Amino acid sequence: MTTNHALECAAQAREIDAIYRAPALHWVGDGFRVAGYFSAIPDAVRKLDPFLLLDYHPEYAYSPTNERRGVGVHPHRGFETVTFAFQGSVAHHDSSGGGGVIGPGDVQWMTAASGILHKEYHEENYSRRGGPFQMVQLWVNLPRAHKMDPPRYQPILAADMGVATLPDGAGLVRVVAGEYRGVRGPAETFSPINIYDARLSQGGSVEFSFPARQTAALLVMQGDVALGGGARATANDFVLFRNVGERIAIEATGEAQLLVLNGEPLREPVVQYGPFVMNDAREIRQAFADFSAGKFGHLED
Repeated sequence: MTTNHALECAAQAREIDAIYRAPALHWVGDGFRVAGYFSAIPDAVRKLDPFLLLDYHPEYAYSPTNERRGVGVHPHRGFETVTFAFQGSVAHHDSSGGGGVIGPGDVQWMTAASGILHKEYHEENYSRRGGPFQMVQLWVNLPRAHKMDPPRYQPILAADMGVATLPDGAGLVRVVAGEYRGVRGPAETFSPINIYDARLSQGGSVEFSFPARQTAALLVMQGDVALGGGARATANDFVLFRNVGERIAIEATGEAQLLVLNGEPLREPVVQYGPFVMNDAREIRQAFADFSAGKFGHLED
């Protein structure tokens, strides 16, 4: 047994705070039928720091159309939006010149920072043919020191993703941000964050280890998993872990897919009003004033 493996085995199991069932679905625009998990979690801003929001669009088949479905031009300041495509395709455009199309396995990471306008729609060819659609959008808070940085757009294609193969055919872990067992993800972040897309075969198991001080949570997108201590989670469940223990051991009953979130809390004041997330009310008022003055740029709807 290697020293590292021995240390992992000795690490205390991470305690589960709660397992949340999917809240009621609601529409964002006319193209995203999502469950907003954080709205169902008491004190979510503190417990999930640095993550601000998670909207999950479970698999849903859209009919073919020539109409544009999605969300029109709208502003953001002070945080990042991260969109994960699992089925279907999304087109993005923003006022900084960023934009592109993501399809299954791709991610787009938009840093709104000092202010940006953007729009998101079902990609045109996908809209015409219709079919299954499955996405996640995650909001990541920015540290105070970077809230007024220039906006940035990172298109992360499936081919660029870090991939860690699990032993004994257990599955794989796609690393979007951070690192897993020496495999790094392509996303550039402003604070320590790990985001994994873990895919387990039937009976496959995986372990993660995060410092107890850090936030840890996961969304079950497919399958049923055992989490230790008799706890189980199934498709569309969101699991929030306490800041007690480090090791998270997961075993899949059948094939399973998980979105794993981990991050160092910023521990800074959070004041959110609609599409703006800053540190105090004065900064929120300034965001509205700057938006009204056209300082977020221009983008055609």
